[in-house]
Amino acid sequence: MNREISANTRPFIIAEMSGNHNQSLERALRIVEAAAGAGVDALKIQTYTAETMTLNINSGEFFIKDEDSLWEGKSLYNLYQEAYTPWEWHEPIFNRCNELGIIGFSTPFDATAVDFLESLNVPAYKIASFENTDIPLIKKVASTGKPVIISTGMATISELEEAVQAVRETGNNQIVLLKCTSTYPASPENTNIRTIPHLKDLFNTQVGLSDHTMGVGVAVSSVALGATVIEKHFTLSRADGGVDSTFSLEPEEMKSLVIETERAWQSLGGISYGATDAEKASLQFRRSLYISKDMQVGDILTEENVRAIRPGYGLPPKYIDQILGKTVRKNVLKGTPISWDIL
Repeated sequence: MNREISANTRPFIIAEMSGNHNQSLERALRIVEAAAGAGVDALKIQTYTAETMTLNINSGEFFIKDEDSLWEGKSLYNLYQEAYTPWEWHEPIFNRCNELGIIGFSTPFDATAVDFLESLNVPAYKIASFENTDIPLIKKVASTGKPVIISTGMATISELEEAVQAVRETGNNQIVLLKCTSTYPASPENTNIRTIPHLKDLFNTQVGLSDHTMGVGVAVSSVALGATVIEKHFTLSRADGGVDSTFSLEPEEMKSLVIETERAWQSLGGISYGATDAEKASLQFRRSLYISKDMQVGDILTEENVRAIRPGYGLPPKYIDQILGKTVRKNVLKGTPISWDIL
C-alpha cells in the first residue's frame, strides 16, 4: 500500500462497505464517494458468493434462529445472496477509489476470490474473523506478498499464533492484527480494547480495531492504546436499511471518526513534565507573592501586607513562611512583586 501504517503516522481508517450497497452499483459508487469525502484512507468490500460461503439449505444449522441476531429468520445462503458484492462490480468500485485517492481492497473468503482479486491487482487483503482459522486461505493470501490485515474475533492466542505463523512462513511480515468482537452490533463492555497493546507485544505486529460498536468513542479510545488501523462499517444512511446498516457509520460520523482519531494520535506525544514550549508564556499566570499595601523602609512583612496572587513575577508562595516577619529595605508600593533583594 502507498500509505505507511505505524505509530508515527495518523491512524489508517478503513470504511467497510460490506453489503450496504443494497444490491445497487450506483449506491456502491456513491458510498465510495462519501467515504473519500469523509477523509478515510481506504474502502473495503467483501469478495464471495453465496455458493462459495455455504450450502443452499433452508433448515437446521443453515437457518438463523437467534432472536438477538440482526439476521434472524434468514438462511445463511439467502443472507449471503443478499449481502454479496457482485464480482463484476469490483473493478468499477476499485477504479472509483483510485480516482478519489483512496485505497480499494477486499476480504476474500475462498481461494477463487483471492485469484480474482489478484487479477485486479488489489494492494492488500483482509482476513475476516470467521476465517482467521482458515490456514490454507491465510497462506494463499500471504503468498501474494501483500499486506494482510487479520481480524481477531473469537480467536484464542494459539489460533492467532497459527494464523500469524502461516503468514510469516510465506516470507510475508506485513501483518496487522485488529482486535474485533464478533457480535453485530458489539457493546463497548464486550470490546476489551486493553487487548490491543497485548496483541502488539505478543506478535510484534501493527495492531488496531475492527469496531462493531455504535458511534466513534471506542475507536477513538483505541488510539490511546496503540491502534494504528481502525475499520468501521459505513453506509450512506442507516435509515436506508441494509444487512449491516444498523451498526454502520454515516458520512458525517465517519468524518468525525477521521478527525477525532487523528486528534487522539496527535495527543499521545511523549512522556513530558514541566512547561512545554507552548506553555511557557502561561507561567506568568501562576500565583506568586506580592506586596498588597504601600510600605516604608523598615516595615515588617505580615499577612496584612503580603498576598499570594496572580501574576507570577514574585517569589513562589512556598516561601511565605520564610519572609513573614522580615523587614523591607526600601519603600515599596502596593503591587510590587516580592523578591529577595527588597527584604
